[in-house]
Amino acid sequence: MKSVLKNIVAAAALVLAAGTAHAGDYPEKAVTIVAPYGAGGASDMAARALAETARDYLGDQPVVVVNKPGNGGMIGARFVSEIEPDGYTLLLARVGMALYPAVQESSPVGWDGYTFLGSLEATPMILAVAENSPYKSAEELIAAMKAEPGTLTYGASGATAIDGFTVQALLADNELDPLTAATLVPYKGGGALATALLGGHVDFLAIAAGSLMPHIESGKMRALMVYAPSRMDTLPDVPTAAELGFDKAGQITGWSALYGPKDLPEEVVTRWQETLNKVGEDETWLELAKRRGSISTAGKEDMPAYAKSQYELFNGLAREFGYIQ
Repeated sequence: MKSVLKNIVAAAALVLAAGTAHAGDYPEKAVTIVAPYGAGGASDMAARALAETARDYLGDQPVVVVNKPGNGGMIGARFVSEIEPDGYTLLLARVGMALYPAVQESSPVGWDGYTFLGSLEATPMILAVAENSPYKSAEELIAAMKAEPGTLTYGASGATAIDGFTVQALLADNELDPLTAATLVPYKGGGALATALLGGHVDFLAIAAGSLMPHIESGKMRALMVYAPSRMDTLPDVPTAAELGFDKAGQITGWSALYGPKDLPEEVVTRWQETLNKVGEDETWLELAKRRGSISTAGKEDMPAYAKSQYELFNGLAREFGYIQ
């Protein structure tokens, strides 16, 4: 009997050891990062930059980016939240993952419906017009909207998307009706929004810097203001919303993070946290972040606490603007 028990214990130990060794081998195949917005936008560019750099710290396993846009980013977010938690499908989370649940009580995923792997970047938003626009400053643009409310148009992913709140907060700061003082024209993704401004289909917009910087640097767009804690190094002469005295707009900025489905194995979480710490010091990652106008925060932010604070910010704005009671 003792012999049988001894064999059972030994076998169990071997199984446990094998499982531990197997877990430590993660990843053993390609990892997919889901970008929940369209190609060319902030989530897409951040995902591809992460894919390019992270593989060097994941045993050279491929990191593949797949775009799943729609419903304010929640189609891709829900897809990842419901997938098997094995670490092979992750989410390039954006501010929308906190914002959408803050304004939609029927959100398919809550702000905390994920495993938080870590922050990636802060992405300033830029208030911009086309090069041939008559408006040379944020103040001139605001004056035009005060003179003829509802006449000017702006592009955004939606009224309650981050690039909708950037404009509406600015309107509210200037005692204008956030819902009617300018007319929203919806487009999907940063690439489509930039194209709309370049084509003269909208008068202005305030979206992620990454989608606009190439056009600003080429002289095809004019930056009027940035939504960021401080001025951007690449736009040293462009004031921030806070500098101009805009309280609500001054609290808004964009960001990216890496999420997984709930209940990811601890070894997967640890591997990605270690990887993000290395990515945060990677010259390629830092250069790509600079090119798209982002500030790397890889491995630095307390992501659960930050995501919660962002949820609370937008929930407050949504109540003030009347989107929810």
